[in-house]
Amino acid sequence: MVPDYNYEEARNVCEKIAASFDTPRFYREKAREVEQSRQLYEHHADVQTCVAILQKNESYGHGLSHARKVAIDSGAIILIEGNNGATESSLHRRVLLAHLAGALHDIKRSSPNHARKGAKEADIILKSFDLDKAERKAISQAIENHEAFQPHHPLDTISDQLLSDALYDADKFRWGPDNFTEMIWDIIVPRKIPLSTVLDRFSAGLEGIKKIRETFRTITGREYGPDFIDIGLKIGKQLYSELNSET
Repeated sequence: MVPDYNYEEARNVCEKIAASFDTPRFYREKAREVEQSRQLYEHHADVQTCVAILQKNESYGHGLSHARKVAIDSGAIILIEGNNGATESSLHRRVLLAHLAGALHDIKRSSPNHARKGAKEADIILKSFDLDKAERKAISQAIENHEAFQPHHPLDTISDQLLSDALYDADKFRWGPDNFTEMIWDIIVPRKIPLSTVLDRFSAGLEGIKKIRETFRTITGREYGPDFIDIGLKIGKQLYSELNSET
């Protein structure tokens, strides 16, 4: 069994296991939209301003990598589903809102009721951005709606609802492989949680991940989300077995 605080060895085991599985279908079949979203994310000044704000916040959520992936994938979902007669500039504006929501969605992750508090904090931050009141409201409502297994409230328009649902689904994509290659370590390493404690709770954690499979909200999320979850569960089960084995 890997010693309680040998996080590096445990993480290396996990990354080796994860590398043995195929990339989730979403990234293979929707590579064009993901890449377009990534380009927009990396080259918009407002998004990079958000990133700079997050870099100053040492206790920010699951980390910058998590926020970046959620933002880019939510933007990709907007590109896939939001192009119903929209002009390119209008569609890119919707993607920008998804990127800002994704970047800020866990701004209060370490607080109780983090989605609600994060929505309020995001609205305060975004008051200095070139956004109108309706856009800020849509972003903050999407953030408030992103928590799993909690009530979520309908938004005012179809495009705002898509923003909210895309943020939720992109965040829950992370409950697949990322849960074991990144998120679990972002939680346990800073808090020095023993690996034995993690393993004691592992089976219950896998059951929670399994429940996410049926919660995806967009057409795209329902198509590709279960694949993320299924790969994550396979990684998790193999990781549990290997970390428990004698070395």
